[in-house]
Amino acid sequence: MRIGVLTGGGDCPGLNAVIRAIVRRGGPAHKYVGFRHGWRGVLEGETVVLDAETTRGLLHRGGTILGTSRTNPFKTVDGPDRVIATMAALGVDALVAIGGDDTLGAAERLGREHSIPIVGVPKTIDNDISATDVTFGFHTAVQVATDAIDRLQTTAESHDRVMVVEVMGRNAGWIAATAGLAGGADVILIPEDPFDVDQVCAHLQRRHQRTNFSIVVVAEGAVPVAGTLAVTSGEVDEFGHERLGGISTFLQGEIEARTGWETRVANLGHILRGGTPSAYDRVLATRFGVEAIDAVLDCDFGTMVALRGTDIVRVPIAEAVGELKTIDRKLFEVAEVFFG
Repeated sequence: MRIGVLTGGGDCPGLNAVIRAIVRRGGPAHKYVGFRHGWRGVLEGETVVLDAETTRGLLHRGGTILGTSRTNPFKTVDGPDRVIATMAALGVDALVAIGGDDTLGAAERLGREHSIPIVGVPKTIDNDISATDVTFGFHTAVQVATDAIDRLQTTAESHDRVMVVEVMGRNAGWIAATAGLAGGADVILIPEDPFDVDQVCAHLQRRHQRTNFSIVVVAEGAVPVAGTLAVTSGEVDEFGHERLGGISTFLQGEIEARTGWETRVANLGHILRGGTPSAYDRVLATRFGVEAIDAVLDCDFGTMVALRGTDIVRVPIAEAVGELKTIDRKLFEVAEVFFG
């Protein structure tokens, strides 16, 4: 069997571990084609060979050796037909698509509308894919954010400052809530709950009656109640997503203006994506890769591998991309106990 592998969307710690596991589990009885730059590589036929040698030493490496992009095959003229033509020309029998909601959404539609044999692997540091308890990359991102918050606590206290820490999270506040809880943040702002700037500042003023510093953790997709959203540009990608950024700068100005306290911003941004995956994410990504190639060899197409409790299972891709998984309210309620 000849199996294609692609990685789409934002890079994520653990992607290489999935690729490695697919090749090692499938073994030399099968051939593996790596498509460069996500769906763009499938559209353009840009490939690399994947085998035991080219995937050696990948377990601890961040990023993806295949490269990635946010190309949407349904935004390209004759995109689905080009996918089919590329697979036929290369003799590819099935695809393993590793990505988030957008990459897997395209995979589900290609399978449903064009009968392309695809198995999905969920990937996002935001942890917002439904049908799986956790996605690989999330734990690494949370640990990096927590380490940064720990470091910022000391400089905030030394300088009598408010530190606003911006983390990734377009539609879901999993990273902000989890890292904020682990790092002892005094305010956590998430996309699921529009915030009132007056209330944030009033909360900080109460806190500063007994201490001289505060840590505010904000997800990039958090918005004020009024609905205004700071973005770096009006540009959108092929899946219609605006490029976010700037909510922490907005908060910095408002907090300084309303309280008079010196406020600084630390935008962790893509720092959360890069670097070595944690031990947890290496193991989870490896388990996902093994189950993904097993699904392909079982011809169990239209499925996505997922973590349920401690078990790796297969679920319909449609179940995973139908609705984003937003923050667990019980987790956020635990974090709220320690605000201030």
